[in-house]
Amino acid sequence: MSKCKKTSIGGQALIEGIMMLGPEKSAIAVRKSDGEIELKVESITRLADKNKFFRLPFIRGILGLFDSLKRGFAALEYSSSIAIDEIEEEPTKFEKWLEKKFGSRAVEKVVMGIATVLGIAIPIVLFIFLPTLLAGVVDKVVDSRILQNLLEGVFRIAIFLLFMFSVSRMKDMKRVFSYHGAEHKSIFCYEAGQELTVENVRKFSKEHPRCGTSFMFSVMIISILVFSVVSWSNPFIRMALRLALLPVVVGISYEVNRWLGRHDNWLSKIVRAPGLWFQSFTTFEPDDSMIEIAIAALREVIPDDGEKDNW
Repeated sequence: MSKCKKTSIGGQALIEGIMMLGPEKSAIAVRKSDGEIELKVESITRLADKNKFFRLPFIRGILGLFDSLKRGFAALEYSSSIAIDEIEEEPTKFEKWLEKKFGSRAVEKVVMGIATVLGIAIPIVLFIFLPTLLAGVVDKVVDSRILQNLLEGVFRIAIFLLFMFSVSRMKDMKRVFSYHGAEHKSIFCYEAGQELTVENVRKFSKEHPRCGTSFMFSVMIISILVFSVVSWSNPFIRMALRLALLPVVVGISYEVNRWLGRHDNWLSKIVRAPGLWFQSFTTFEPDDSMIEIAIAALREVIPDDGEKDNW
Protein backbone atom coordinates (compact mmCIF):
# COMPACT_ATOMS: atom_id res chain seq x y z
CA MET A 1 0.00 0.00 0.00
CA SER A 2 1.31 3.45 -0.86
CA LYS A 3 2.18 5.91 1.87
CA CYS A 4 -0.93 7.56 3.27
CA LYS A 5 -1.53 11.28 3.05
CA LYS A 6 -1.56 13.32 6.25
CA THR A 7 -4.22 15.99 6.06
CA SER A 8 -4.66 19.15 8.07
CA ILE A 9 -8.44 18.77 7.73
CA GLY A 10 -9.99 18.32 11.13
CA GLY A 11 -13.45 18.08 12.55
CA GLN A 12 -15.70 18.35 15.56
CA ALA A 13 -18.63 16.22 16.59
CA LEU A 14 -21.84 18.18 17.08
CA ILE A 15 -25.42 17.48 18.10
CA GLU A 16 -26.56 15.03 15.40
CA GLY A 17 -23.83 16.30 13.10
CA ILE A 18 -20.22 17.04 12.33
CA MET A 19 -18.22 20.13 11.45
CA MET A 20 -15.24 19.72 9.13
CA LEU A 21 -12.61 22.43 8.80
CA GLY A 22 -10.40 22.52 5.73
CA PRO A 23 -7.76 24.98 4.52
CA GLU A 24 -10.32 27.04 2.59
CA LYS A 25 -13.80 26.08 3.79
CA SER A 26 -15.74 24.90 6.80
CA ALA A 27 -18.73 22.58 6.46
CA ILE A 28 -21.40 21.60 8.97
CA ALA A 29 -23.57 18.59 8.22
CA VAL A 30 -26.53 17.92 10.52
CA ARG A 31 -29.19 15.21 10.41
CA LYS A 32 -32.62 16.86 10.45
CA SER A 33 -35.66 15.37 12.16
CA ASP A 34 -37.01 14.20 8.78
CA GLY A 35 -33.80 12.28 8.04
CA GLU A 36 -32.44 14.72 5.48
CA ILE A 37 -28.94 16.20 5.78
CA GLU A 38 -28.65 19.95 6.29
CA LEU A 39 -25.38 21.37 4.96
CA LYS A 40 -23.82 24.71 5.75
CA VAL A 41 -20.62 25.52 3.87
CA GLU A 42 -18.60 28.71 4.32
CA SER A 43 -15.31 30.07 3.09
CA ILE A 44 -12.94 30.74 5.96
CA THR A 45 -10.02 33.01 6.72
CA ARG A 46 -7.78 31.77 9.47
CA LEU A 47 -5.88 34.07 11.78
CA ALA A 48 -2.65 32.61 10.40
CA ASP A 49 -3.61 33.89 6.94
CA LYS A 50 -3.83 37.49 8.13
CA ASN A 51 -0.32 37.97 9.48
CA LYS A 52 2.97 36.07 9.36
CA PHE A 53 3.36 36.66 13.09
CA PHE A 54 0.34 34.44 13.73
CA ARG A 55 2.11 31.56 11.95
CA LEU A 56 5.13 31.58 14.26
CA PRO A 57 5.69 28.44 16.36
CA PHE A 58 4.09 28.64 19.80
CA ILE A 59 2.01 31.70 18.82
CA ARG A 60 0.02 29.71 16.23
CA GLY A 61 -1.01 27.16 18.85
CA ILE A 62 -2.42 29.74 21.26
CA LEU A 63 -4.33 31.64 18.57
CA GLY A 64 -5.43 28.41 16.92
CA LEU A 65 -7.05 27.22 20.14
CA PHE A 66 -9.10 30.38 20.58
CA ASP A 67 -10.07 30.29 16.90
CA SER A 68 -11.18 26.66 17.27
CA LEU A 69 -13.21 27.42 20.38
CA LYS A 70 -14.99 30.27 18.62
CA ARG A 71 -15.85 28.17 15.58
CA GLY A 72 -16.76 25.19 17.74
CA PHE A 73 -19.30 27.05 19.87
CA ALA A 74 -20.86 28.61 16.77
CA ALA A 75 -21.12 25.18 15.12
CA LEU A 76 -22.73 23.69 18.24
CA GLU A 77 -25.27 26.49 18.28
CA TYR A 78 -26.11 25.90 14.63
CA SER A 79 -26.38 22.10 14.96
CA SER A 80 -28.63 22.33 18.00
CA SER A 81 -30.97 24.74 16.19
CA ILE A 82 -31.28 22.27 13.30
CA ALA A 83 -31.33 18.95 15.16
CA ILE A 84 -33.95 19.83 17.77
CA ASP A 85 -36.18 22.14 15.75
CA GLU A 86 -39.02 19.62 15.97
CA ILE A 87 -39.31 20.06 19.72
CA GLU A 88 -42.15 22.43 20.55
CA GLU A 89 -42.23 23.65 24.13
CA GLU A 90 -44.20 26.38 25.84
CA PRO A 91 -41.76 29.25 26.49
CA THR A 92 -41.24 30.30 30.10
CA LYS A 93 -42.15 33.76 31.39
CA PHE A 94 -38.48 34.71 31.34
CA GLU A 95 -38.15 33.57 27.71
CA LYS A 96 -41.28 35.53 26.77
CA TRP A 97 -39.85 38.62 28.48
CA LEU A 98 -36.53 38.25 26.64
CA GLU A 99 -38.30 37.83 23.31
CA LYS A 100 -40.47 40.85 23.95
CA LYS A 101 -37.55 43.06 25.02
CA PHE A 102 -34.76 41.92 22.72
CA GLY A 103 -36.28 39.96 19.85
CA SER A 104 -37.02 36.37 18.87
CA ARG A 105 -33.37 35.24 18.95
CA ALA A 106 -32.65 36.61 22.40
CA VAL A 107 -33.41 33.37 24.23
CA GLU A 108 -31.12 31.39 21.97
CA LYS A 109 -28.29 33.91 22.33
CA VAL A 110 -28.62 34.04 26.12
CA VAL A 111 -28.59 30.25 26.42
CA MET A 112 -25.56 29.94 24.13
CA GLY A 113 -23.85 32.78 26.00
CA ILE A 114 -24.32 30.95 29.29
CA ALA A 115 -23.16 27.70 27.69
CA THR A 116 -20.03 29.42 26.36
CA VAL A 117 -19.17 30.89 29.76
CA LEU A 118 -19.73 27.54 31.46
CA GLY A 119 -17.78 25.75 28.73
CA ILE A 120 -14.74 27.87 29.57
CA ALA A 121 -15.25 28.22 33.34
CA ILE A 122 -15.92 24.57 34.20
CA PRO A 123 -12.63 23.21 32.74
CA ILE A 124 -10.69 25.99 34.49
CA VAL A 125 -12.33 25.21 37.83
CA LEU A 126 -12.04 21.43 37.46
CA PHE A 127 -8.59 21.15 35.92
CA ILE A 128 -6.78 24.21 37.28
CA PHE A 129 -8.35 25.41 40.53
CA LEU A 130 -9.45 22.07 42.04
CA PRO A 131 -6.12 20.21 41.57
CA THR A 132 -4.27 23.22 42.98
CA LEU A 133 -6.52 23.27 46.05
CA LEU A 134 -6.09 19.52 46.56
CA ALA A 135 -2.32 19.89 46.27
CA GLY A 136 -2.50 22.68 48.83
CA VAL A 137 -4.05 20.26 51.32
CA VAL A 138 -0.91 18.10 51.29
CA ASP A 139 1.44 21.06 51.72
CA LYS A 140 1.78 20.38 55.44
CA VAL A 141 2.35 16.68 54.90
CA VAL A 142 4.72 16.72 51.92
CA ASP A 143 7.79 18.86 52.47
CA SER A 144 8.90 18.93 48.84
CA ARG A 145 7.82 21.49 46.27
CA ILE A 146 8.68 19.14 43.39
CA LEU A 147 6.60 16.32 44.87
CA GLN A 148 3.72 18.72 45.52
CA ASN A 149 3.74 19.79 41.87
CA LEU A 150 3.79 16.17 40.73
CA LEU A 151 0.86 15.34 43.01
CA GLU A 152 -1.03 18.31 41.61
CA GLY A 153 -0.43 16.95 38.13
CA VAL A 154 -1.65 13.51 39.18
CA PHE A 155 -4.80 15.08 40.68
CA ARG A 156 -5.35 17.02 37.44
CA ILE A 157 -5.09 13.94 35.24
CA ALA A 158 -7.24 11.84 37.59
CA ILE A 159 -10.01 14.48 37.64
CA PHE A 160 -9.80 14.81 33.85
CA LEU A 161 -10.09 11.05 33.30
CA LEU A 162 -12.95 10.74 35.79
CA PHE A 163 -14.78 13.65 34.18
CA MET A 164 -14.43 12.29 30.65
CA PHE A 165 -15.41 8.77 31.76
CA SER A 166 -18.55 10.14 33.42
CA VAL A 167 -19.47 12.23 30.37
CA SER A 168 -18.95 9.26 28.04
CA ARG A 169 -21.56 7.27 30.00
CA MET A 170 -24.29 9.84 29.30
CA LYS A 171 -26.79 8.69 26.66
CA ASP A 172 -26.82 11.91 24.63
CA MET A 173 -23.03 12.22 24.73
CA LYS A 174 -22.64 8.68 23.45
CA ARG A 175 -24.22 9.79 20.20
CA VAL A 176 -21.93 12.82 20.01
CA PHE A 177 -18.91 10.60 20.62
CA SER A 178 -20.16 8.19 17.93
CA TYR A 179 -20.19 11.11 15.49
CA HIS A 180 -16.65 11.79 16.69
CA GLY A 181 -15.73 8.24 15.66
CA ALA A 182 -17.34 8.80 12.24
CA GLU A 183 -15.28 11.95 11.78
CA HIS A 184 -12.04 10.07 12.44
CA LYS A 185 -12.95 7.15 10.21
CA SER A 186 -13.81 9.39 7.26
CA ILE A 187 -10.57 11.36 7.56
CA PHE A 188 -8.59 8.11 7.74
CA CYS A 189 -10.36 6.92 4.58
CA TYR A 190 -9.54 10.17 2.77
CA GLU A 191 -5.90 9.99 3.88
CA ALA A 192 -5.69 6.42 2.57
CA GLY A 193 -6.76 7.66 -0.86
CA GLN A 194 -9.91 5.57 -0.93
CA GLU A 195 -13.29 6.67 -2.23
CA LEU A 196 -15.46 8.22 0.47
CA THR A 197 -18.23 5.64 0.75
CA VAL A 198 -19.91 4.24 3.85
CA GLU A 199 -18.44 0.79 3.15
CA ASN A 200 -14.89 2.13 2.83
CA VAL A 201 -15.08 4.48 5.80
CA ARG A 202 -16.55 1.85 8.11
CA LYS A 203 -13.40 -0.33 8.10
CA PHE A 204 -11.03 2.37 9.41
CA SER A 205 -10.09 3.04 13.01
CA LYS A 206 -12.09 5.41 15.21
CA GLU A 207 -8.90 6.58 16.96
CA HIS A 208 -6.87 9.20 15.08
CA PRO A 209 -3.39 10.40 16.11
CA ARG A 210 -4.11 14.06 15.26
CA CYS A 211 -7.31 14.28 17.28
CA GLY A 212 -8.13 17.20 19.57
CA THR A 213 -8.66 14.70 22.38
CA SER A 214 -5.00 13.73 22.17
CA PHE A 215 -4.16 17.43 22.25
CA MET A 216 -6.16 17.82 25.48
CA PHE A 217 -4.30 14.92 27.03
CA SER A 218 -0.99 16.47 25.95
CA VAL A 219 -2.02 19.67 27.71
CA MET A 220 -2.52 17.69 30.92
CA ILE A 221 0.94 16.09 30.73
CA ILE A 222 2.84 19.19 29.63
CA SER A 223 1.14 21.28 32.33
CA ILE A 224 2.88 19.11 34.93
CA LEU A 225 6.28 20.04 33.48
CA VAL A 226 5.53 23.73 32.93
CA PHE A 227 3.78 24.32 36.25
CA SER A 228 6.61 22.65 38.14
CA VAL A 229 8.96 25.43 37.00
CA VAL A 230 7.01 28.08 38.92
CA SER A 231 5.65 27.31 42.35
CA TRP A 232 4.25 29.19 45.33
CA SER A 233 3.14 28.16 48.78
CA ASN A 234 -0.04 30.26 48.74
CA PRO A 235 -2.68 28.23 46.83
CA PHE A 236 -4.46 31.32 45.46
CA ILE A 237 -1.25 32.80 44.08
CA ARG A 238 -0.47 29.35 42.69
CA MET A 239 -3.85 29.32 40.89
CA ALA A 240 -3.15 32.74 39.39
CA LEU A 241 0.24 31.52 38.17
CA ARG A 242 -1.39 28.44 36.63
CA LEU A 243 -3.82 30.62 34.69
CA ALA A 244 -1.02 32.93 33.55
CA LEU A 245 1.01 29.96 32.31
CA LEU A 246 -1.91 28.29 30.52
CA PRO A 247 -1.09 29.95 27.14
CA VAL A 248 2.47 28.63 27.48
CA VAL A 249 1.15 25.12 28.06
CA VAL A 250 -1.20 25.38 25.07
CA GLY A 251 1.55 26.72 22.80
CA ILE A 252 3.97 23.93 23.71
CA SER A 253 1.27 21.26 23.47
CA TYR A 254 0.34 22.40 19.96
CA GLU A 255 3.94 22.14 18.76
CA VAL A 256 4.32 18.68 20.33
CA ASN A 257 1.12 17.47 18.65
CA ARG A 258 2.23 18.99 15.36
CA TRP A 259 5.50 17.08 15.55
CA LEU A 260 3.71 13.85 16.50
CA GLY A 261 1.39 14.24 13.52
CA ARG A 262 4.30 14.54 11.11
CA HIS A 263 6.40 11.61 12.35
CA ASP A 264 5.87 7.87 12.55
CA ASN A 265 8.93 6.62 14.38
CA TRP A 266 9.28 4.68 17.62
CA LEU A 267 9.47 7.84 19.74
CA SER A 268 6.35 9.45 18.23
CA LYS A 269 4.42 6.19 18.65
CA ILE A 270 5.34 6.00 22.34
CA VAL A 271 4.47 9.64 23.01
CA ARG A 272 1.12 9.52 21.19
CA ALA A 273 0.05 6.18 22.73
CA PRO A 274 -1.58 7.69 25.87
CA GLY A 275 -3.61 10.10 23.72
CA LEU A 276 -4.81 7.29 21.46
CA TRP A 277 -5.75 5.22 24.51
CA PHE A 278 -7.64 8.18 25.95
CA GLN A 279 -9.76 8.39 22.79
CA SER A 280 -11.50 5.22 23.96
CA PHE A 281 -13.47 7.58 26.23
CA THR A 282 -14.37 10.10 23.52
CA THR A 283 -14.91 8.04 20.35
CA PHE A 284 -17.47 5.28 19.83
CA GLU A 285 -18.27 3.20 16.77
CA PRO A 286 -20.74 5.09 14.55
CA ASP A 287 -23.68 3.73 12.60
CA ASP A 288 -23.98 4.16 8.84
CA SER A 289 -26.14 7.28 9.11
CA MET A 290 -23.42 8.99 11.14
CA ILE A 291 -20.79 8.00 8.60
CA GLU A 292 -22.96 9.57 5.87
CA ILE A 293 -22.89 12.84 7.82
CA ALA A 294 -19.10 12.72 8.12
CA ILE A 295 -18.68 12.04 4.41
CA ALA A 296 -21.08 14.86 3.46
CA ALA A 297 -19.12 17.39 5.54
CA LEU A 298 -15.67 16.14 4.53
CA ARG A 299 -16.37 16.24 0.79
CA GLU A 300 -17.19 19.94 1.01
CA VAL A 301 -13.83 20.99 2.51
CA ILE A 302 -11.39 18.94 0.43
CA PRO A 303 -9.44 21.51 -1.63
CA ASP A 304 -9.10 21.26 -5.40
CA ASP A 305 -5.35 21.54 -4.94
CA GLY A 306 -4.44 18.26 -3.26
CA GLU A 307 -1.37 19.79 -1.64
CA LYS A 308 -3.15 22.59 0.19
CA ASP A 309 -4.32 20.44 3.06
CA ASN A 310 -1.06 18.61 3.68
CA TRP A 311 -0.23 18.41 7.39
